[in-house]
Amino acid sequence: MTEDVVTSQRLPAAVDDERLQIMQRWLVEECGYAIDTLRPVSGDASFRRYFRASRGSASWVVMDAPPSHERCDEFVRIADCLRSMGLAAPEVLEADLARGFLLLSDQGDRQYLDALGAEPADDLYREALAALARLQTQGEALATTLPIYDESMLLREMRLFPDWLLTRHLGLELSSATTRMLETSFAHLVEVALSQPQVVVHRDYHSRNLMILPDGGPGVLDFQDAVRGPITYDLVSLLRDAYIDWPLERVEAWAVGYLDREGIRDLVGTVDREQWLYWFDLMGLQRHLKVSGIFARLWHRDGKARYLPDIPRVLAYLVQVSERYPQFAGLHRLLVEQVQPAMEAICEP
Repeated sequence: MTEDVVTSQRLPAAVDDERLQIMQRWLVEECGYAIDTLRPVSGDASFRRYFRASRGSASWVVMDAPPSHERCDEFVRIADCLRSMGLAAPEVLEADLARGFLLLSDQGDRQYLDALGAEPADDLYREALAALARLQTQGEALATTLPIYDESMLLREMRLFPDWLLTRHLGLELSSATTRMLETSFAHLVEVALSQPQVVVHRDYHSRNLMILPDGGPGVLDFQDAVRGPITYDLVSLLRDAYIDWPLERVEAWAVGYLDREGIRDLVGTVDREQWLYWFDLMGLQRHLKVSGIFARLWHRDGKARYLPDIPRVLAYLVQVSERYPQFAGLHRLLVEQVQPAMEAICEP
């Protein structure tokens, strides 16, 4: 989480609402935190809002997560599990689950995304991959308590691509043949996802949810929607990030190197490099179909435009991977002949 603006003690009118006033009274009167300032920090793609509370040199993060839309109880439970594994999830200091307020330890405002380029990427990814391996190898007990990333969820996510990106955002009219091709592609991606070892899946393990901490890290955020699912999901989320990209050779070297992490080979068995990259690539297709649809939906449904500039990068991943596998030739043609030109047309000044 990073600060959007630096404010005075008076909150901007845009966030000076009734729910915020209730949250302030909870923090000060019920939790006993006398604060000097309360500043908004960047929101995310959900209904949650975050604020940084400070007193002198001390600071905390306050989460406002309306119970009608968000589950604070899962955040608290999973945060405790991650911390018990030695992962740097925020500590929950105070909680009002009925009203959807949490007071968290402050992990600062320096995301991985901000640091990549300024610091050696290999070092940062080494730490992020080590943390992911710990989550996957030590998370068996947690995994058994999480929702299953099943066929229904995987398909529902991928259908955001035609529903929100192709038809709503780009205005494309899909023929019945194109719709059948997409459904066939989706079915194959589901089959491959479910064939992989199933582990704890963070679901958004990427450069905007990993924080640079003074005493090492990374700090891990936004884990409340974790599920039990394919082992390559978080790996592709990290290495084929919607917000920053790397050369193909470097990504594949990181991905294959992950197999040598302690305990990972025990999870995947005798899977070779070729099969691992096949899983990785196709998991990326599933994720990026979903993500491109979500980014379009965030604009058209929720009025959040900040993700629109990242759609071309996500489409480029889809083009790159679909070209490698004959079974996705139809998807590749759709992307190259219709989707990318339509995207370029609406992005022109």
